[in-house]
Amino acid sequence: MHLEVDSTWAILLAVVLGVLGSLKWILKKVNWWLYETKLGEIQYSLPPGDLGWPFIGNMWSFLKAFKSTDPDSFMRNFVARYGGGGVYKALMFGNPSVLVTTPETCRKVLTDDEAFQPGWPKSTADLIGKKSFVSISYEEHKRLRRLTSAPVNGHEALSQYILYIEENVISALDEWASMGEIEFLTQLRKLTFKIIVHIFLGSESVSVMEALEKEYTSLNYGVRSMAINLPGFAYHKALKARKNLVAVFQSVVNERRNQRMDGRRLVSSKKKDMMDALLDVEDEKGQKLSDEEIIDILLMYLNAGHESSGHITMWATIFLQAHPEYLKKAKKEQEEILKRRPPTQKGLTLKETREMIYLSQVIDETLRLVTFSLTVFREAKADINLDGYIIPKGWKVLTWFRSVHLDPEIYPNPTEFYPSRWDNHTAKAGTFLPFGAGSRLCPGNDLAKLEISIFLHHFLLNYQLERLTPESKVMYLPHSRPKDNCLARVKKITSVSM
Repeated sequence: MHLEVDSTWAILLAVVLGVLGSLKWILKKVNWWLYETKLGEIQYSLPPGDLGWPFIGNMWSFLKAFKSTDPDSFMRNFVARYGGGGVYKALMFGNPSVLVTTPETCRKVLTDDEAFQPGWPKSTADLIGKKSFVSISYEEHKRLRRLTSAPVNGHEALSQYILYIEENVISALDEWASMGEIEFLTQLRKLTFKIIVHIFLGSESVSVMEALEKEYTSLNYGVRSMAINLPGFAYHKALKARKNLVAVFQSVVNERRNQRMDGRRLVSSKKKDMMDALLDVEDEKGQKLSDEEIIDILLMYLNAGHESSGHITMWATIFLQAHPEYLKKAKKEQEEILKRRPPTQKGLTLKETREMIYLSQVIDETLRLVTFSLTVFREAKADINLDGYIIPKGWKVLTWFRSVHLDPEIYPNPTEFYPSRWDNHTAKAGTFLPFGAGSRLCPGNDLAKLEISIFLHHFLLNYQLERLTPESKVMYLPHSRPKDNCLARVKKITSVSM
């Protein structure tokens, strides 16, 4: 009797396991059937990889890795399963995609505007804006980039911004030193946000500053999340944040238009801020930008213009404090700049910031090691041959910068912070991509490096950072940061004559 019962249970168990195994096989084939079978012969020329589970794709393994202490396990899994070719198929952010992880493939995708166009997920475009740089066509992008590049990155503009940046850095450091325990990253983000808002909105910046900064925090958490528009999810909160940001910007645009119409704002070419430039620009037919275009451009620039600067400044400071020999070398360079300065000069000049050779290496090494933007999204305009594989028209292409920046073949001991690796080093094409590449290279890269340089100049000369929980876990989404936002004390150490 017992033998019969045992036999029955064994059969039932085998049936259940068989059903579960079949179900798993079917589920793993759903995305293949949805996205690959319709490609015909092209499907046999796709890169190696898999499209993961139905609808979720590879997002579960991506989020699992990037919410762990080892984010690079996500890509290592592809390499272990499919070899080190550096091109893999996956389903990411709701789209069939190709991940490219080598300098050559990244450079090709980022610079070939004939083959690839922006391919950000619909969820990202909905958050950043359909009229922002992440969504608009190549022609529109060229036109708007011409308009915005000089006021943000031009030599004259950067020279004008130095005084404002320096005043705010000096004031902030002095204030933080008197505050005791602070979240260093939070305070840096507020500082860099204040600077970028002033550049874009000028006199209106004070009244809208705090409301904007809080909403941007929610917006950023939604950009790298799964697009689940339900209460409690990051994406839902981000959509609400965008709505609030648009309302604030609309009120600023309305007020500026009213000021100009009734004569309260007479704008000379030297007193234009970015808002004035956006209101004045018109195409060859005399058509001006719509409110939607202006708001999306502002929303994008203000977001990108403070997040990267704040985070990279924090990490550069942390890395220098953790390596006294590098800190000493960087500080000595800043002291030499002061010694060479004419006695009548007050404050930094653009020329002096460009003499900060070692500090520039510190910043580049931080940009490489942290890799603030882990990927950029493109989309194939047609069936494209890349490295011997076919990328089907409409598929997304993700340039995986972390794999490039942490490749030991390019950067020996890649997880080590070592600024001197940049001595007499000229990065080969595609090997250093902190701001992307090609026609859509981040338009605020020079401004970001200027802000970081000015902050580190004053910090190195007069302050030190004492982290209160240096063992704090690192979070990798939406950007790399200590979980405690770098809880620390900023201490004044000396008074250097300016």
